[in-house]
Formats: sequence, structure tokens, C-alpha cells
Amino acid sequence: METRLLGGSGFNVPVLSFGTATFGGAGKFFSAWGSSDVDEASRLVDICLEAGANLFDTADVYSRGQSEEILGQAIEGRRDKVLISTKATFRMSDEPNDVGSSRFHLLRSVESSLRRLKTDYIDIYTLHGFDAKTPVEETLRALDDLIQSGKVRYIACSNFSGWHLMKSLAVSDRYGLARYAAHQAYYSLVSREYEWELMPLALDQNVGTIVWSPMSAGRLSGKFRRDNPMPSDSRIAQGGGEGPEMPKEQFYDLIDVMSEVAAEAGKTVAQVALNWVLQRPTVSSIIIGARNEDQLRQNLEAVGWNLTPEQMAKLDTASEREMIYPYWHQSNFHERNPFPTKHYK
Repeated sequence: METRLLGGSGFNVPVLSFGTATFGGAGKFFSAWGSSDVDEASRLVDICLEAGANLFDTADVYSRGQSEEILGQAIEGRRDKVLISTKATFRMSDEPNDVGSSRFHLLRSVESSLRRLKTDYIDIYTLHGFDAKTPVEETLRALDDLIQSGKVRYIACSNFSGWHLMKSLAVSDRYGLARYAAHQAYYSLVSREYEWELMPLALDQNVGTIVWSPMSAGRLSGKFRRDNPMPSDSRIAQGGGEGPEMPKEQFYDLIDVMSEVAAEAGKTVAQVALNWVLQRPTVSSIIIGARNEDQLRQNLEAVGWNLTPEQMAKLDTASEREMIYPYWHQSNFHERNPFPTKHYK
């Protein structure tokens, strides 16, 4: 398994990480993702470790703590062989302070996650979203304290806007606090908005990207085509999908191109989707998920080979979306304001 540095840190992570949102399956939203119990989770962890994909991503909000608990049991006795990434910020109860990125909530959330995961440290601790009601200085000082205490190794953020991330990095630099090593972001052939501002920012500030939903909640699995539309019992139709839809005709055109490329490469459509993301600028790791062993083994085959430049170009063209302002205007000034995937090559 190839490894890459996480942003500007000296920390190596595997290019494929395993997402454990399918562990537990509590509630309508997460049950649509999956409902792996401890036995199944342990087997999936075994397969990942055999392949070298030893970074496991979870969050306190996934099935209200069940995902962390099941992961903790699945890795018991082999903590030294795995890397753990978990997240906090979203609401966990009706208590007024059980939400956000305040010092109070983060310190309590870390202790709860450590207990559920049965460990005394977290390798990557990620803010699940931006908390506009808590001063950035308060959040970053709390995270820096967690690093100093040894409970957290590296910090990351997720789903931030460009100004959210840049303000946070500036505050870290001003006060000598720990910087976000990575941004966990939504990015795929179906949704390329990440390239407009967040990717140039990540390049400029040396922030790694950990990609979530690289197959857009299964839209890019290859199962859904013009002659085989999405069924009513799919994860997305059941409310388990996130992100905007690509215009239907463009989506089917994209799947046609992906199918052509997959045939040329001798791979599946899903593997093409994952490999495309792995070749994009700033990407340190992508999070793959699986409901069962067969899905996991197929996803793990997305590495060890590369799409050709010509195949990448085909996919780029088929998936390109119209930019919103100011990005369409900036893209016309590429001589001095290059966009990463078009003019940094």
C-alpha cells in the first residue's frame, strides 16, 4: 500500500483509509449506510490490515457512538498496528454544551471517544464542521492542549470553507499553535467544487486532503445507468446519500466514459472513480467504505496502478461542471491565477 505525507507534517498515511460509518447502523440515516456488528467489523479490519490500509476513520456522531465502540472492539489487542481518525463538533445530545468546537465540548468529546475506542490517544482528531459561534482562538488552543497532553497526535478539519480554513491557519501561525495537517473534504468525479478554492488553498498552505465519499455515496459504483436507474431501495434513495446531484444526462454520459476507461484499464467503474481521485493534487488519502468483504476487496484494488494521462483527461472533460462566481472569472486569468487541475500540470 502506497503511503503519503499528511500535508506539511511528517506523518505518513496509507492512500486508502477505511471509513467505519457502516459500523452500528443506528437510526434511519446510518442504517442506510450499513449495520456491521463487531464480528463483521473485525473481519473487515483484518482485510484492511492485510492490504496495508491501516487508517480507520470514524466519528462520535456515527450511530451516536456505536461506530467508535465497534471499532474499538474490532482493533482490541492490535492498537499498535492501526491509525485512528475520529471527529467531533456535531450535536450528540440535547444538552446545550454538547455541540460545537468550544473547549468544553472538545475536551469532553475527546474523553468520550477515547473511552469508546479503548485507547489513550487519537492519531488524527478532526473537527467535523466549522463552529462560527466559538472563537477560532478558543478552538485551536483546546486542540493544541490536546496535542501537548498526548491525547491527540495531529489535528484536521472537515467541510470548512476557504476562509474558515485560512483564518484558522493564520491564527495557528500567529500564536504558535498546532496547524491543521489535513482537510477532510467531499470530492469525486460527480462533485468537483473542491478544486475551485479549497484545493488551491491546500496547495498554497501545504494542507493534505483526506477525501470522503470519493464514489459520491455509491453513485459512481457503475450500477446506475440509463438502462438501470437508481432503485428505490438504494442507499441514496433511502436518505443515506449526501451532496448535490449532477444533471442526469451528464451523469449518464460520465458513466459511459467511465465504462469505456474501465474496459481499457481492465478495472471496474468504481475502481476508476477511486483511482481518478488518488491522482488529484493535494490528496493524501481517500476514505473507502464497504458493507461486506466483497465490496471492500474490490475497493482495495483501486491502487497499485494508474489511469493514463489520456484517460484522466477523458474523465476530466466528462465530469467538468460550470463554475460559479468568482471562480469562472478567475479561471479566465490562468496566466497569473492558475487552477490546480488545469494549469499546474
